[in-house]
Amino acid sequence: MQMQKLNFPAYQFRFKSSENKVSIFDRIRKKFIILTPEEWVRQHTIHYLIEEKKYPESLINVEKLVKLNELDKRYDIIIFKPDGDIHLIVECKSHSVKITQEVFDQIARYNLALNAEFLMITNGFNHYYCQMDYIDQQYSFLKDIPNYK
Repeated sequence: MQMQKLNFPAYQFRFKSSENKVSIFDRIRKKFIILTPEEWVRQHTIHYLIEEKKYPESLINVEKLVKLNELDKRYDIIIFKPDGDIHLIVECKSHSVKITQEVFDQIARYNLALNAEFLMITNGFNHYYCQMDYIDQQYSFLKDIPNYK
């Protein structure tokens, strides 16, 4: 199966095919997930965070429910700090989705409930990184997110 080449280093993935559907192995969820364009970006992002940024797998959480104003929403990737606070929220979009103000607003809404220190938004080609400033209630863009300390 030919998937879009993304703006990430090349990673090794495990695939399986059944009932005309291709699945990709998620090393965090420890299971095969149906391969969609968004999942392709999510899996690259997970590998990037682990292999390039050195975040431990044990601190990474993928596709979990979060309650926002009584609504159930699903975040893509969260990295926790060892104390349980949230270090980073990642919003992954398909490579065909443009990163717009609306996408930033979506992750900002999620962050109202989660209070992460950093935000990352990616469609596999364009990656945006922000650091939150809760005192002045704003965020500033960064060139990259910090490596795990």
